[in-house]
Amino acid sequence: MLMGGLRLVISRPGAVLWTYAFNLGVGVLFSLRLHAQLGDLLNHSMASERLNSAFDLGTLASALLRMQHNAPATGVSNLLGVPVYWLFYLVLVPGSLFCYQTAAPSHLAIMTSLGLQFFWRFVRITCLTMLVSAVVLGPLILLQFFWADHVSQSLMGVMALLLQLPGVAVILLVAAMLRLYFDLVEVYTVHLNDQFRASGKPDRRVRRTLLPALRVMVRELPRALGSFLFLAVLGFAVVLTALRTVAHLIAQDNIVLIYLVAQIGFFAMLFTRFWQRGAETILALDNPIPLEKTMLDTDPEDQQPLPQVPDAQSDPEPAPPSLEEPDPAVFHPDTSAHRKG
Repeated sequence: MLMGGLRLVISRPGAVLWTYAFNLGVGVLFSLRLHAQLGDLLNHSMASERLNSAFDLGTLASALLRMQHNAPATGVSNLLGVPVYWLFYLVLVPGSLFCYQTAAPSHLAIMTSLGLQFFWRFVRITCLTMLVSAVVLGPLILLQFFWADHVSQSLMGVMALLLQLPGVAVILLVAAMLRLYFDLVEVYTVHLNDQFRASGKPDRRVRRTLLPALRVMVRELPRALGSFLFLAVLGFAVVLTALRTVAHLIAQDNIVLIYLVAQIGFFAMLFTRFWQRGAETILALDNPIPLEKTMLDTDPEDQQPLPQVPDAQSDPEPAPPSLEEPDPAVFHPDTSAHRKG
């Protein structure tokens, strides 16, 4: 499953590369205004030396707070990058999944055109994901909050942390299972587009993928969840390594190296995410949704018997008569010629 997913990602690199390019473009576009506003505050201030030399987080926090106080709409405008990111996400992800499931090349035009076809279906899946996550994770987070408050009142230090870790681990495990389940729903939604309903149109029912995805996840839970968690931990470890390296380099006057290390960490995290989707595609292809009979989609009362179509070629010989001799009441021979003779 892991190796098959890795082969899918490597054989179709356009999915990762174009997604990285759009993420980078969105990040640069919506950070320009923040850069200009911070420059207005710090370019002519001695406090900027604390950011250039040792990167004082307190100085940066105070600058951001002052900027928000003087221009309250700044934070709202900077958050516009989030819906733009989700817009690209809902277009590129279904296009990438289609390329993984078929032999289509991962070109931008192909992924974009196919992603637009699945756009509203993925919007419904996203809304369903947020709803289910709120219902399932909300009570767990609330219980963890009360438990942490109870522990902090009686214990402190390492022991208090050890008592709180199991609850955090359970929340993360449930969140990973929910993410895995809805990833499978997305994969099956793209896969279901190859099946047709009785009307001859592609099957676009997201609800038809919910139960098959749950069955496959439960049946293949050890290897599916194990692969998902392994890749998630791998991507998180790469990001932590990149951030730690950036923290050691940030006091040096080498912005290019810092930028490259940060982008390598981000690209590695994105690559492991697509690796997860490739592994889930392999799992879904091994367990496809069974074909649905088209007659089940119609009402039995509306079904009409098929008309009997005659043979295209008629019998070349005439049918034999049913009587040994012609019936005199029906057959009247012409006797005028005999009379004239």
